[in-house]
Amino acid sequence: MKNGQAQRPSTANLKLSSLFNLVCFFLFFGSGLAIGLTVSFYLQDFSFNIPLKQFSIPNPITNKTEKSSRIGLKEYLKPPSVVHDMKDEELLWRASMAPGVGEYPFKRVPKIAFLFLTRGPLPLAPLWEMFFRGHKGLYSIYVHSHPSFNGTVPQSSVFYGRKIPSKEVEWGNFSMVEAERRLLANALLDISNQRFVLLSESCIPLFNFSTIYSYLIAATKSFIEAYDLPGPVGRARFDPRMKPLITLSQWRKGSQWFEMDRRLAVDVISDRKYFPAFRECCEASCYADEHYLPTLVSIKFWRRNSNRSLTWVNWSNGGAHPAGFWRRDVTVEFLQSLRNESHCRYNGNSTNVCFLFARKFLPAALNRLLRIAPKLMKFNSSM
Repeated sequence: MKNGQAQRPSTANLKLSSLFNLVCFFLFFGSGLAIGLTVSFYLQDFSFNIPLKQFSIPNPITNKTEKSSRIGLKEYLKPPSVVHDMKDEELLWRASMAPGVGEYPFKRVPKIAFLFLTRGPLPLAPLWEMFFRGHKGLYSIYVHSHPSFNGTVPQSSVFYGRKIPSKEVEWGNFSMVEAERRLLANALLDISNQRFVLLSESCIPLFNFSTIYSYLIAATKSFIEAYDLPGPVGRARFDPRMKPLITLSQWRKGSQWFEMDRRLAVDVISDRKYFPAFRECCEASCYADEHYLPTLVSIKFWRRNSNRSLTWVNWSNGGAHPAGFWRRDVTVEFLQSLRNESHCRYNGNSTNVCFLFARKFLPAALNRLLRIAPKLMKFNSSM
């Protein structure tokens, strides 16, 4: 009994132990609370945004559209500069690209490309200035002159900055055909150009811009003259070396002053079959500019051709060059006869409007043209 009583803890000791444990608990709890409050105080202004952003995934589409407007086809549709350093083979390759989808995914206003093949200056430019005035956005101008020609035009002129990279051209030489293709290729770089008309420095319009624009844009065929002509200036120019690719029965002659639609223009500058044959065999007195296009179109694209030229020329005097017209030749009666005293077919119907342009008008005729033409042709009018 005495031994068991000695080992039993006293009530005082138990109370003391419980009090000690309670004090330790409160001390531990209080310390933790104090540490938590201290850390919270020092970190209350600390932001976790920067670290979190490092692991966020940005939305590139949203960010770009917020900073800039949509580009889409703007750069592609912008008319290119006529000044470039492309070689002919590069230019022709670039111009031969054509969209395979027929419908345009944008509002396209078709333009007419006026291709001026000249030796140097354009002496009749003031007349053309009046013709083009008020119709910006419906036409494009391209000038192929001798590379050495460095004449200038006012910045206000429609011809300013429209000279394309050119090469020397000799009359009657194959270089004429190369120059025509060069003009076509440069014009094809502008997707809005729909019709293409070749002109010289001695050409004049016979109607106002609105009439010519409507006539060409509504035309269902191109206008390239082609016919079979026996004799020394026709069949006699055929070179037998062209056979069997081209036969004498396929050989054609015609005016070099063409007008064509975009589809045919692409076909012409893309030709790698007949063009080399003409370059090799049609030399000197062959006059390739009078035979290449008429023969090519008659062989491959005759269904799409009206088989006539829109540029009136007077060959009645004979010789290697057409008749030229001076100041005394320019009268109201003469110009009126060129406008509506012919008969031809247009879009399957008979018409007396067969020529839209005429040549060969000399610089001396300019002043009288400026007095007569605007009133007769109703320049700056939609009629």
